[in-house]
Amino acid sequence: MKIAVAGGTGMTGRLVVEALRARGHAPTVLSRRQGVDLLDGSGLDAALAGVEAVIDVSNVTTLRKPVSVDFFDRAGRHLVGAAERAGVRHLVTLSIVGVDRVRNPYYAGKLRQEEIVRSGAVPWTILRATQFHDFAGQVLSGVPGPIAVVPAARIQPVAVREVAEALAGLALEAPQEMAPELAGPRVESLVDMARRLIAAGGARRRPVLPLYLPGGTSSGRLLPTGPGPRGTQTFADWLREKTSATPA
Repeated sequence: MKIAVAGGTGMTGRLVVEALRARGHAPTVLSRRQGVDLLDGSGLDAALAGVEAVIDVSNVTTLRKPVSVDFFDRAGRHLVGAAERAGVRHLVTLSIVGVDRVRNPYYAGKLRQEEIVRSGAVPWTILRATQFHDFAGQVLSGVPGPIAVVPAARIQPVAVREVAEALAGLALEAPQEMAPELAGPRVESLVDMARRLIAAGGARRRPVLPLYLPGGTSSGRLLPTGPGPRGTQTFADWLREKTSATPA
């Protein structure tokens, strides 16, 4: 089966490509290096010729709403349009648990992406997954100063490899529109995760100060709302693996 991966050179995309190859498929990576630009659509029609399914894990790193919305709007419209012209039979898109319940500038773009997928003519599946285990590190890296102010959020972190495996599996199945939400095996405190990461030497040592946001992430809106697949790697497992692989 010919499957294309949008964002196939990114953190999640590389693992999706690995998961597809392990299943005996030869994925097509949609990237600028391969002459494909999602933002202006160039190269997409040629790259999607003969493709039966597309997995979209394209991403932009930003905390600015206009940037996020612009990226996902343009990339989404070009990808869906090209997939329709190519006769793609299944579009699988990665999204985020709680994306419609938490006001966040980045999430606004992901919501726009979902809208484009839903309104398109290509049969689709959207998989909402919880934050990855490295989310605490990403939060810490975005907080300058001698004290790290971290949202007092409850999340259910999942291994990025397990998300990639789930996406690869969904692409080989029939489109199901909104797939059951994928989450990790255990609910964690983001503040506690940040402190444990620092204590293990995985981030710059400094005090962590909880930031309570009523009605937002502190209320558990980033947790799955119903039954669905659950990963097996805990944050503790991931942290142990990460720190053991880090040179002293």
